[in-house]
Amino acid sequence: MADRLAIDAAAGQAIARSTAGQLPLNVLGLTWKAGGKRLIDVISLQLGDGGVTVIMGPNGAGKSLLIRLLHGLLEPETGEITWNGERAGDGTRAQQAMVFQKPVLLRRSVSANIDFVLKLKGGADPTYRDELLARAGLADKARQPARAMSGGEQQRLAMVRALASKPQVLFLDEPTASLDPASVHMIETMIADVRKEGVKVVLVTHDAGQARRLAHDVVFLHRGRVAEHTPAASFFDNPSSSPARDYLAGKIVL
Repeated sequence: MADRLAIDAAAGQAIARSTAGQLPLNVLGLTWKAGGKRLIDVISLQLGDGGVTVIMGPNGAGKSLLIRLLHGLLEPETGEITWNGERAGDGTRAQQAMVFQKPVLLRRSVSANIDFVLKLKGGADPTYRDELLARAGLADKARQPARAMSGGEQQRLAMVRALASKPQVLFLDEPTASLDPASVHMIETMIADVRKEGVKVVLVTHDAGQARRLAHDVVFLHRGRVAEHTPAASFFDNPSSSPARDYLAGKIVL
């Protein structure tokens, strides 16, 4: 299962960095349940190209479930997801990549994890691979087993391996949770860089400071619903929903 997720997260095709082919993303009436409980409750949403969309909310709000549904790793119970008018499926997912909170790496060397993706998208490119590893500060660890590195190093590898597929949309599910400050800084720098290169980033985070640093717009979830979706400045300065106000004030949100 772990290797399958790694392959899915890494898979992609050689494509331009423009997100014009993927966006806008339209979500209409999305629901998903488990154990008889509806965890995604009639979500409708639209995301345009450019910038970093941050998904926030208390634990159990449905953040990770939502991006898995958007990326096509889960099938919705009801509702529709379209990318620039095309229903979500293998074709749309091939132009996206996803990085999970816990790095999912192949049982291979650091460089071989990148080579795997490059071969999927058309052929090995040692020069590009080395550029990616240098970008993550891992050039000196190319021959080491990927799973023998520290948690921060593994997550940085997961980031650049996802970027090796040259995605139009990059999903990140709390990629810096529990990491050391140096790794957090490096990953945030990579996020800011790929945003400038035209990649649409959808980031789940519980870190309000990180959201303030990176977000263009914020989707705030509460009990499986979108409580508000606003530009980042408006969200942090004047949130319109009481759950968001309480969350930003550090209160427990049930």
